[in-house]
Amino acid sequence: MSRYQPYPSYKASGVKWLGEVPEKWKLAKLKHVCRKPIAGGTPKTDDEKYWCDSGEGVPWVSIADLTANSVIYSTKKDVTQHGIDSKNLSILPAGTLLYSIFATLGKVSEAGVPLTTNQAILGLLPEVNFEKRFLHWVLTGIESYVKFTASSNTQDNLNSEKVSNLPIVVPFFEEQTAIANFLDRETAKIDTLIAKQERMIELLNEKRTALISHAVTKGLDPNVTMKDSGVEWLGEVPEHWEIIQSRRLFKERKDRAIEGDEQLTASQKYGIISQKEFMELEGRRVVQVITGSEILKRVEPNDFVISMRSFQGGLEWCGRVGSMSSAYIALIPIKHVIPRYFTYLFKCQPYIQALQSTSNLVRDGQALRFENFSLVSLMIVPENEQIAIADYLDTQTTKIDTLIEKARQAIELMKERRTALITAAVTGKIDVRGIA
Repeated sequence: MSRYQPYPSYKASGVKWLGEVPEKWKLAKLKHVCRKPIAGGTPKTDDEKYWCDSGEGVPWVSIADLTANSVIYSTKKDVTQHGIDSKNLSILPAGTLLYSIFATLGKVSEAGVPLTTNQAILGLLPEVNFEKRFLHWVLTGIESYVKFTASSNTQDNLNSEKVSNLPIVVPFFEEQTAIANFLDRETAKIDTLIAKQERMIELLNEKRTALISHAVTKGLDPNVTMKDSGVEWLGEVPEHWEIIQSRRLFKERKDRAIEGDEQLTASQKYGIISQKEFMELEGRRVVQVITGSEILKRVEPNDFVISMRSFQGGLEWCGRVGSMSSAYIALIPIKHVIPRYFTYLFKCQPYIQALQSTSNLVRDGQALRFENFSLVSLMIVPENEQIAIADYLDTQTTKIDTLIEKARQAIELMKERRTALITAAVTGKIDVRGIA
């Protein structure tokens, strides 16, 4: 923020999080510059007369519908007049600011059309002598204070009264417009840079996916003679590779867990880790077996695990001894298997798609079985070649992952700068009048 100058003089605000504010700015509560917040509600969900298809009623929006741009439709359904009357809902005019008060606190958007909301959103309309765009930026810039205010409530949420009493500072109308213009322009620049980094991450992930798929199914030698594998998901493979039934390379582990085995969980996000680690990383609890451990299965290093999500993201490699739910299927390598190579193979897109094609009944949350795995033919790749492919992919994916991580760090820094810039501008820590 060193490129921006402060105001000539300041005064104490009396509000801890605001600190000192420009001397000529006024202190106010949100209710002094905004009409009474309008709460929403949810009509009955089991009666068609309350709901209709999009475009045939009034859009009924939830927090999931709030975007950086204006909200013009509901991702669920529109609400009928009967539904509006049933909950005495208010139809918010276009231009109303939509402010989330549950779960995702402090999210701000704008109604692009007349609409109504659920109870997680308040509709806010500034008075005629208050710049709406400035209010939008104020609500965005006081996010940390809003979260602190909410956390004083055991339910970690806001309500109409708390929002009405949020403290803000109010410059003259012309200055509000200047600050809004400045933030519109500067945040747009930052957002463009963030979008470029996000696109770079997307392209790098595509490159990573293609690199793995090609290496594990075609090998590393561009001059090798190829042959038709006769297997749809593989297509052509090197001539010296042999196609084989997957059950000849892996068998199902049926060992019972041993008392004292650490309970593990399979996750596409983290791989196979202990349930304790998973709960710490995710900040939530999972179902653990306290008694009746005989229903658990044993897994050992270099097993591969079929989980309920394998039809979405492939099989997980196991690097430790432990126990797992009976819903999981553990596979033991029999022969011709270098685990590092198959770790890549079982996570590549062609293999995942082949696994998906083994059943028309597989849906989100429904498990694959060993029979599904057995239907996908595999190949015998010379073990030295498996090692070479795994080494190559270790090196290349590490390079790509490093670039992705740098891009993510750049995005986080830009988001932090964006947040700091907004907060500094709407609380008067920087003077943007001459550059707006």
